[in-house]
Amino acid sequence: MSTVESWFIPFDIILVVSTGFAGLSGVIFVLIIIFDKICHTVPMLLVANTSLTAILFGFSMFSLAMFTLQSDLRQVQTYDVFCIVRSYIAYGACAIFNFSFTLQAFYRYLLITYPNRLLYQSARFQLQLILLTWMYGFIVPIEFVARGEVVYSGDNQICQIPLGLSFSIIYMASCVYVFPIFLTMIIYYKVIRYVKQMNARTTSVNTVLRARYELKMVRRIIIIIVILLALGLTYFIFILMSFFTTPPKYHFRIAFMFLDVSMAGVMLVVFKFTDHLRSFMKTRRNMEQGTVAVIWIGS
Repeated sequence: MSTVESWFIPFDIILVVSTGFAGLSGVIFVLIIIFDKICHTVPMLLVANTSLTAILFGFSMFSLAMFTLQSDLRQVQTYDVFCIVRSYIAYGACAIFNFSFTLQAFYRYLLITYPNRLLYQSARFQLQLILLTWMYGFIVPIEFVARGEVVYSGDNQICQIPLGLSFSIIYMASCVYVFPIFLTMIIYYKVIRYVKQMNARTTSVNTVLRARYELKMVRRIIIIIVILLALGLTYFIFILMSFFTTPPKYHFRIAFMFLDVSMAGVMLVVFKFTDHLRSFMKTRRNMEQGTVAVIWIGS
């Protein structure tokens, strides 16, 4: 029998809803990109990659949230054989998810700095980069999973690397979270510098306008990164705290609530910032309204 605090179940429900929403949003975005021919472009290929990672990350976290909810409802501490597997997939999917935005920013950087090198803009080259990030995501967790660093936390009803000053926790945080976000910020900085240099030089108006447009797209990606940083800050604070003192008893529950809500928020922002997705949904809505109007007039 485990102690179930009054706030456990509401938090569990938030986790389930947020992760389920993120995963379903990814499914919808992928289906739109597949069936709408207008979306068959390289930029939308990268959005599709983000959506696929959201499906993997969202539903892996959804599985973790459901496991926690069921255990809390039964008021038992349950460890099953899939606990570590779910955590392994979640760690890897989180790294791929974060890197998907790095790839989007990098593509915009290539368009600005190497506009005449079509190889960098090709779907084949971008697919190779996508494949590398997926390989990276599933290789990174092997280090701490193989060494048995992922253990079951009964208080938090989850399998994770225990927080504390250890190589595995620093390695995980760096590879999964810090590294991809740091790379994205560097790309943004380099894009800003390049566009400023273009403005200072004698450059054609069309080239400058194109560069400013790509800079605008990178800024949108940075907004997404800021959301990830803000809502992932709680987890990062607990990690730093664990280096010097014992973190709160239910630190994983609190940190994961913010992380999972950030996933849902990020998917909303992805939809808001992706013109093709919004135009598709707007067209569908207008078609449905037109159909309803025709039926009403006919009746």
